[in-house]
Amino acid sequence: MPSVLLTESVVAGLSAAESWQEDTKLYQPFEVEQILLPDNAACLSVKAFLRMCNLSFQVEMRTNAESMSPSGNVPFIRSGTFTVADVEPIINFVQTKGKSLSSHLDNAEKADMKAYISLVNIVLHNAELYVSWCDNPTLQEVTKPRFISSLPWPVNHILCWQTKHAVKKKLKSADWNSKTLEDVYELVDNCCYALSERLGTQKFFFGENPTELDAIVFGHLFAILTTPLPDNRMCTILREYQNLVDLCQRIDVNYFQKHSDDDIDIENIELES
Repeated sequence: MPSVLLTESVVAGLSAAESWQEDTKLYQPFEVEQILLPDNAACLSVKAFLRMCNLSFQVEMRTNAESMSPSGNVPFIRSGTFTVADVEPIINFVQTKGKSLSSHLDNAEKADMKAYISLVNIVLHNAELYVSWCDNPTLQEVTKPRFISSLPWPVNHILCWQTKHAVKKKLKSADWNSKTLEDVYELVDNCCYALSERLGTQKFFFGENPTELDAIVFGHLFAILTTPLPDNRMCTILREYQNLVDLCQRIDVNYFQKHSDDDIDIENIELES
């Protein structure tokens, strides 16, 4: 453990000495053809965060984005001499550049923000994994076809099986393996309720300006709203919380609509019933 912490501190120090690179690239799978719900949520969270920080970057879509990533997950960024994968490490990397969306918060508010981020990561991320890989209709009709589409046979089926096994192992370690689909939807509803109560009538979760929480919540909720699934109850649950839908639309208008490659109008998305 000490050596890991030392390595992280050295990397943080080195990255802080190098300014943000204007030609930074964000790598992800192709959105429509290949990207899975949990990956879409992560990619949207990072793009929202970088745009809220007013940092320049280019989106690079690759069929083998996961295999290019140092962690095996998407998205990842290449900025100067650094390659960083996953949402929170990317946020931490950006903070070494002196860019933070929550620097104006006091200690109590920062602790509150971290608690809600943890809630989102535990509930929404695990729910997305569960629905994508453990709900058989979704697995067969959406997840598996998207996963294997860019890979040659038989490697595509082998990797799909391995990924499914890894996801189930992860869910088991989080004590989600014994949950039913109804249990998962109830947890999603409870999470949305807590987020809706925290947001209230505010523009963002902590007032007039977005924080890391807004970026992360946007990624998950926007992905749920815009990903048609055989069973769209997660989307139906979310639409019951109008202030959360309004938050997604607000972030879409303010940080995405100027980028034509990411334009998605929530109100015009036709979702399967």
